[in-house]
Amino acid sequence: MSNVKFVGISGSLRKDSYNTKLLNNVAALLPEEVTMEIVEIRNLPLYDGDYEEEKRPLVVTEFRKKIAEADALVFVSPEYNYSIPGGLKNAIDWASRGKDAPIIGKPVSVMSATIGLWGGARLQLAFLPVFKFLNMFPVSKHEVMVAQANQKFDDKGNLLDETTKEIIKQNLLALKSLTLQLKK
Repeated sequence: MSNVKFVGISGSLRKDSYNTKLLNNVAALLPEEVTMEIVEIRNLPLYDGDYEEEKRPLVVTEFRKKIAEADALVFVSPEYNYSIPGGLKNAIDWASRGKDAPIIGKPVSVMSATIGLWGGARLQLAFLPVFKFLNMFPVSKHEVMVAQANQKFDDKGNLLDETTKEIIKQNLLALKSLTLQLKK
């Protein structure tokens, strides 16, 4: 079986984000022969089409390179106003524009955590038209929506809920399997 590389991105810019904590825990639950690099989006400038090709800022070029090197993506994000946070949407815009758009056609998993009861369900639905337009392949089974996240992590950011850990493992196995199928 070949090695698979995931890139993980937190859609939250908050220092003490439950979604970033969740992403860090995801990195510890990867299937065999899967690696994941966590990539920051905090320093990406606002997308500007005037800098789409030749004049891209170095931070954007580096970000796009990491997306291009990934076999699949893992987005872990809060829900803002029933949708995708601006910082994450901005990162997707940078990765989806130009002739060499590295995000097009990638397998992807979306996970979310919130202190509310819905776990980010509307965020996950908001991604569907974006994925369709970008010809991405989302994992749709074993959805990871962590509700009441303030009760699911210890003070060091460790995920405590064993049921959630098992669902994450199933989600990641499905993403690995999908990735390998698409590589054939």
